[in-house]
Amino acid sequence: MGKIGIYGSSFDPITNVHLWTASTVAHRCRLDQVIFLPCSSKRKDKRLHTTDEHRWKMVQVAIEGNDTFVADDYEMKQEAWKLSTYETLKHFKEAYPLDEIYFIMGADLLVDIGNQKWAYAEELVKENKFIVMARNGIDMLKAISQSPILRNNDYGTFQLIDKGLAMEISSTYIRDELALGGEPRYLLPDTCYEYVKEHNLYKS
Repeated sequence: MGKIGIYGSSFDPITNVHLWTASTVAHRCRLDQVIFLPCSSKRKDKRLHTTDEHRWKMVQVAIEGNDTFVADDYEMKQEAWKLSTYETLKHFKEAYPLDEIYFIMGADLLVDIGNQKWAYAEELVKENKFIVMARNGIDMLKAISQSPILRNNDYGTFQLIDKGLAMEISSTYIRDELALGGEPRYLLPDTCYEYVKEHNLYKS
């Protein structure tokens, strides 16, 4: 039995922090594989700044050469009505029935699930396992204790990583730099940086 982490994000664009986070989580949690899962532009809760095709290609070139990292376009292929983390994790548990599946997310998303802002929030927590990364200003234990859904399903459900992962350089920061003629070269992988330049992405 292996351990697989599902790392969902906009990746708009994918950054060195995404890669460093995935590598650190894989090491600390003894994951055999991290699946990078770019979200679909059909999701109503996302405002994306380039196409699914560009984001998918940037993820592929960014993780090339790392055998632990895999890209999967499952969500990009789904119809809008079927897009939810609950359905996504159900798919991966069926695809990898002999492995343990973990959803990798930030503490801000833990708070949202606890407040039932996600579809099928209760079923999501009851039926799945999560690796939760620290975010500045969020007390993860407090978030769990204050939510009936989270605290009543806490046993073995949440693996909290609260040391050394609160790096705040974001895709938004990189997009803003590119739009204003800045130089964020060393904040994203060289292959991804070259792709952005080649296709003239994120210009204002």
